[in-house]
Amino acid sequence: MRVHVAFTPAEKASAPVGIVVDVIRATSSIAQALAAGYERVLCCEEIDDARALRAELGSDAVVGGERDAVVIDGFDVGASPREFASGPKARTLILTTTNGTRTILTAVERCDVVLLGSLLNLRAVADRARAHGGDVAVVCSGYKGAFALDDAYCAGRIVVELEGDRSDAAIAAALVAGAWPDALAGLNARTYGPPGLEADIEFCAQTDLLDVVPRYARMVGPAAEIVRGEQE
Repeated sequence: MRVHVAFTPAEKASAPVGIVVDVIRATSSIAQALAAGYERVLCCEEIDDARALRAELGSDAVVGGERDAVVIDGFDVGASPREFASGPKARTLILTTTNGTRTILTAVERCDVVLLGSLLNLRAVADRARAHGGDVAVVCSGYKGAFALDDAYCAGRIVVELEGDRSDAAIAAALVAGAWPDALAGLNARTYGPPGLEADIEFCAQTDLLDVVPRYARMVGPAAEIVRGEQE
């Protein structure tokens, strides 16, 4: 198994298995939402797409998301994993975020199987990727197209768990992951984004809290449907 890391979605990384990382907060939030009882998450790139799906699905869904960590006006929920931990408010969560949901849609175009990785499900996602066999591309969401240290840290932790042959970028990610004594220090090393996410960062720094592996199932209109990995 060959393991590669794309530090931004713009890198043309493709592989039989893709693992999308937006550790603060989209992939952490989606894993937590599915673990808490949501049956699926519909990931949209645009706010208008999310609103249209909410109107179509009615009481069967809630719509959540953020732009620059601010909850979108008129949405039912935000994008905090702590909010989703309290349990589902409908069968379906529709989600649109600044970086993560866009990257999921990008990975769907390039990889045969798309999984979502975070520190919360670190070991579980690595085990599932190995079970699929074949090469793996870990795709970092970054921040508005640029490198983001927190995603690189999480990607490096996944690389270490996978134990495959590493590309130069995967070696670099593993070195990033080894540069801090623990996950919270690694995530707090980031320099981008707004303040006010301290509690969410602490939540996202928890390691191996969940055994849920979110995976791409199909397209529902403009949205990528993400379900629990057990539903393969």
